[in-house]
Amino acid sequence: MAGPWCTKLLADYGADVIKVERPGTGDVSRGHGPFAGGVPHPETSALFVWLNTSKRSITLDVTSATGRGLALRIAAQCDAVALDRSPSQLERLRLSPEDLHAVNERLVVTCVSAFGQSGPYADWASSNAVAYAAGGQYYITGDPEREPLLNGGYQAEYQAGTWAFGAALAALWQARASGEGQVAEVAGVEAMASILEFYVPDYVYRKSEALSRRRGNFASAAVGIYPAADGYIGIHCMPKNWPQFIRAMDAEWMATDERFADNRARLRHDDELSAQIYAWAAGLTKQEAYRRAGEARAPITPVNTMADLLASEHLRARGFFRDIGHPDAGAMRYAGPPSRMPASPPQPRRAPRLGEHNAEVFGDMLGLDGRDLTRLSAAGVI
Repeated sequence: MAGPWCTKLLADYGADVIKVERPGTGDVSRGHGPFAGGVPHPETSALFVWLNTSKRSITLDVTSATGRGLALRIAAQCDAVALDRSPSQLERLRLSPEDLHAVNERLVVTCVSAFGQSGPYADWASSNAVAYAAGGQYYITGDPEREPLLNGGYQAEYQAGTWAFGAALAALWQARASGEGQVAEVAGVEAMASILEFYVPDYVYRKSEALSRRRGNFASAAVGIYPAADGYIGIHCMPKNWPQFIRAMDAEWMATDERFADNRARLRHDDELSAQIYAWAAGLTKQEAYRRAGEARAPITPVNTMADLLASEHLRARGFFRDIGHPDAGAMRYAGPPSRMPASPPQPRRAPRLGEHNAEVFGDMLGLDGRDLTRLSAAGVI
């Protein structure tokens, strides 16, 4: 997901992104369900149509000499290329950053992979879970007395892709200023390790893993996830929030109870405090708890499901979700971009069909005509 997520962001914000896919089968994500109507089809994968909005698609066998030559001719006319392969794969294909810079010295080459382009692990096979574990995130996630847990989704992939998006933009800015391209490199393991917050410096200072021990859903007194009548609510009550919190619970009596007098006392009597919170939360829906929290200015929030997100009054008012039609997948609702710029608002378009833009790209950029494309298709190059 890392490379496609990086280029999805670029495309949705206005870049002309050409996705190079394998002839016949296309990108591997085309084979991942769920599929529209429950029937597997390379044009209706929810993962593919999500990750590839606003892009153009061409098919090209870059393992062949002819395909490699066409790829280099396209790269010669581009501002940037994004690669999500290991160094040895790129070397075998003769499409390394050095090969690309040989045809376009102003080119920004963004390489995103699990372990980076150098070091003893650079060519190791990987996955989202491997990068998550190698980057230290596994270790701090889960219950104290249980094994580490993997976070939901593909966070390592998407974090790496987000960093690659930022790196590509910074490198493009530099290339425009200096006239020289460069390699912007992102390693998934480093992307995960870089967001470990203070865990690494704390260990360096104290030579202790006490701070980084797993805490589960309950990090401290009145900090955690609690079941409500129709789901869960999240609470993060710091000492300064205590008066507002007990007001939201209609439990002002706790202000004069020695067991809850300060944070240290609340930690000592956490079982008794948790019993009060459990009883209170269980009698309310998520939205009722949220309404009371808002009235009291207390740090309580619903734990939203996907249905909750889609029904969110706030997100609807901001136009976060967008409906985009697709000739094969039909109309789908997509999450919006992670940032907004009124002067250049994103205008996402549907994901492309496999090879949909072959004639357009090869014709406009390389001057190939219909006969050329027919020969290339018959040879399996496109």
